[in-house]
Amino acid sequence: MVIENQISDRKRHCINFAAVLAVFIILVVLKMGGKLSPYIQGIMMTTCIAIIMSTSLNLATGFLGQVTLGHAGFMSIGAYTAAIVTCHMRDAGFLTGLGGAGMIRFAIGTLCGGILAACCGAVIGVPALRLKGDYLAIITLGFGEIIRVVIQNMNITRKGRSYIGIDSLSNIYFVFWIMVVSVSVIYALVNSKYGRAFMSIREDEVASGASGINTTYYKVLAFSISAFFAGVGGSIYAHYIVTLQPSTFNFSKSTEYMIIVVLGGRGSLTGSVLAAIFLTALPEVLRTFALYRMIAYSIALIIVMIYKPGGVFGNFEFSLIRALRRLFGKKEAAPAVAAKEGEE
Repeated sequence: MVIENQISDRKRHCINFAAVLAVFIILVVLKMGGKLSPYIQGIMMTTCIAIIMSTSLNLATGFLGQVTLGHAGFMSIGAYTAAIVTCHMRDAGFLTGLGGAGMIRFAIGTLCGGILAACCGAVIGVPALRLKGDYLAIITLGFGEIIRVVIQNMNITRKGRSYIGIDSLSNIYFVFWIMVVSVSVIYALVNSKYGRAFMSIREDEVASGASGINTTYYKVLAFSISAFFAGVGGSIYAHYIVTLQPSTFNFSKSTEYMIIVVLGGRGSLTGSVLAAIFLTALPEVLRTFALYRMIAYSIALIIVMIYKPGGVFGNFEFSLIRALRRLFGKKEAAPAVAAKEGEE
């Protein structure tokens, strides 16, 4: 039975990877064929950033059950750290190119940004996660604003002035795979023993602690991992926009990603991914209706919250294997029929 499960898992991973690879090949063909304008590529880059940010926030908010409103603060840490690292490496004459050397420099900066954001998440999470509900949301909102104000008053970040001179190192191919790896890691974490611990804390923290789960450890761990991927998203943002301003990472930015999580469904990575795509593309599609697009955007959110308060997808996760089995596989025998066949 164990061998069969391992084979099944291996088959599932291969099929999922093949599907992702097929999407990437389509992306390459469209770009090489000139079908993707810079404007469309910009929307796709913004969408990838939104997916990374929303899925990482869903880890803390949806699966751990802790409402946080300072996610943009960790994004700013990753953005400024990665920008400072890559610019200093370039000025020092190390990996100065924009090709393969630039990608290595970008990878190093992204890793540094994610690690520093995770460290700050752990430091903030220890006192913040002692609170619950509205109190936690308020204190994380405060921490997010503190981070922004600190960045705005540091010499290394050029204080309140725009941080310019960042190389444009975020290309759609590299960012696509960063997004895929980020979502895959979060998905694997959620479906591991750590994810089960997170969800048990979400359902009943007192009972989880009584059953032997170190609630403080798991809460800080989830918060730190969430902050790490927010830092990764910030690094991509910095090297795509190439100009940073502290005012960008304000409360509205955190709210934007929280809306994506709530709309898609807290506890559903599928919901976060699709909601990020929808809420990023919709304003651009409706840009020709500049006077009405924000009204339509708001009405869509209100309708969803009224009729689907748990989010569009709730706790549902899409499974490619399950979808393929429904399309091409045989239906499973009913329990009564299976039992009867066993008796014969």
